[in-house]
Amino acid sequence: MVEVQEYYDFILPLVLEAGKVMAEVEEVEVEFKQDIVWDLVTIYDRKIEEVLINKIKEKYPQHKYIGEEETAKSGHTAKLTDSPTWIIDPIDGTANFVRRMPLTAISVGLTINQVQVLGIIYDPYKKELFTAIKGKGAYLNGKRISTSGCKVIEKSVMSYEISIARRNDYYYNLYMFRMKHLIRRIQGFRSLGTAVLGLCYVACGRLDAYQCDGLYPWDAAAGTLIVIEAGGHVVDSAGKEFDLMDPNFLASASKPLSDEYMELERRADEEQLKFAREKIGFSP
Repeated sequence: MVEVQEYYDFILPLVLEAGKVMAEVEEVEVEFKQDIVWDLVTIYDRKIEEVLINKIKEKYPQHKYIGEEETAKSGHTAKLTDSPTWIIDPIDGTANFVRRMPLTAISVGLTINQVQVLGIIYDPYKKELFTAIKGKGAYLNGKRISTSGCKVIEKSVMSYEISIARRNDYYYNLYMFRMKHLIRRIQGFRSLGTAVLGLCYVACGRLDAYQCDGLYPWDAAAGTLIVIEAGGHVVDSAGKEFDLMDPNFLASASKPLSDEYMELERRADEEQLKFAREKIGFSP
């Protein structure tokens, strides 16, 4: 992992400098991607991503990259290959950022041979730097971190990005049925508006679980590695193998807790399917 350490040493100062720019912003002009009211973008999203990608191109011209704003501009997500690939979310939690809510962060992940090997997430408002290198553990401001280790669902606090439910009827029903089952069992719900910090908070024990469906590679590339390196468990929320390029995931403090969540959500999903069939008059 010598070369991964080199990549870490290269990208870290750039992320910290970008965070400094974010923290000093006082007013933000907002645009909407493709006239979608919940998908915001600012000049800072674009500028930060542009600076990071240009520096990567200059230093490592053979490397690939996948960036949120570059993807929005091109209209498609680049395919993940075996080449070293940087996956960048310049500002996760843009809606929080434009409202000056200090729940937003920069996220940079790196894959080699399609395996996540490096994750850096920086919250410039709290000056919290979450990092992980595959096989080396997870850290917050240089101190090793671990999940809460919670194994019992009744004692767990979960963050669930409920705003995703507004996208379409599928997500609305998926989220509503799952929440109906979960809210009767867990200790509490939170909704942060930022996937990358939700994952970091699982990694350091502030949350016991974080779930979101319908995300993108840049939402998960760094944070899921940080959770795993902190001793947590990450699974696809539909029970399939976790796919970084199509991330629908549940990140938990432990595998026993993950198993409890997955069983509860399996029953919720079955109830949702039954509801959908009855609603459209479909009978198998």
